[in-house]
Amino acid sequence: MKKRLFLLLGLAMAAAVSVADAQTLVPPGNRNAVQPDIPGASSRRTQATNTTFQAKYRKVYALLKSDADLRAKIRKEAAAYGIDPMHIVGAIVGEHTYNVDAYDRLQTYYVKAISYLSSKLSFAYDGEDISDFVQRPEFKKCAGMTDSYDLWECREQVWNHSFRGKSVGGESFPNDRFGATFFQPYYAGQTFGLGQLNPLTALQMSDLVHKVSGLPKLDVGDPNTVYKTIMDPDLTLAYVAATIRTSIDAYKNIAGFDISDNPGLTATLYNVGNPEQRASALKAENDKRRAAGEPEKLPEENYYGWLVNDKLDELKALF
Repeated sequence: MKKRLFLLLGLAMAAAVSVADAQTLVPPGNRNAVQPDIPGASSRRTQATNTTFQAKYRKVYALLKSDADLRAKIRKEAAAYGIDPMHIVGAIVGEHTYNVDAYDRLQTYYVKAISYLSSKLSFAYDGEDISDFVQRPEFKKCAGMTDSYDLWECREQVWNHSFRGKSVGGESFPNDRFGATFFQPYYAGQTFGLGQLNPLTALQMSDLVHKVSGLPKLDVGDPNTVYKTIMDPDLTLAYVAATIRTSIDAYKNIAGFDISDNPGLTATLYNVGNPEQRASALKAENDKRRAAGEPEKLPEENYYGWLVNDKLDELKALF
């Protein structure tokens, strides 16, 4: 019996080593020598506000440098989700360099958060509320899912496969993302707050944030509270951290890559979204490469993540 126990323990340890070996640690830094192309929409948005990417970067850098409380909040949330603070910093810097200007003071985000409680918002398309839309028979396969991430990920897939750009029951639906179609009550855009989160991402992360941070679960039927949560720095940073944690786990569990030492990669995934699908695509490509005797392809940063890695030493110095 004792010999058998030692044998089982040995097999278990060997399996653990095998799994660890299967995870390739992606080194810090950029894989691309020069910054990948910046999308035209980002350039046009920046030119329209008479500023530059460099000026926007310096503005968000100044906010981080001047606000010790903000840096403390970032450290706290990073520790709660087991990630380096630079991952959260990278997401904030990337969004405010290539998306919107940062506010000069953190207090402005609190004021904006309160203002959302006085507005009447809805998550709907063409008069149909999202709560009613997801009751359609096409979403039946998602009904048994209890985790918020799995549930909304499933619903997004159903949207892409069954509704996006199609005519269903005589009703035409736009060829646009689920989040942009149903979760954009303001014409100005669909991401908000310090982390420039969109409501769909916040809803996906609701259960993880509830479990780790103890915050109340979000309700899709209460858009005002969703937006208030996104805008409030005391709340939204937990959702930013949870989003990054989810990306790191997806690449480790699906693609076999540990990206926890590369904030540029997590910033890239924060920018483009759908980490599980991207990890699966990378795994499929590397399976083909290995079968052909070719070296595996490492995850690569986009223009957004490239900047984060390029500025990392300067950002680390703040912390």
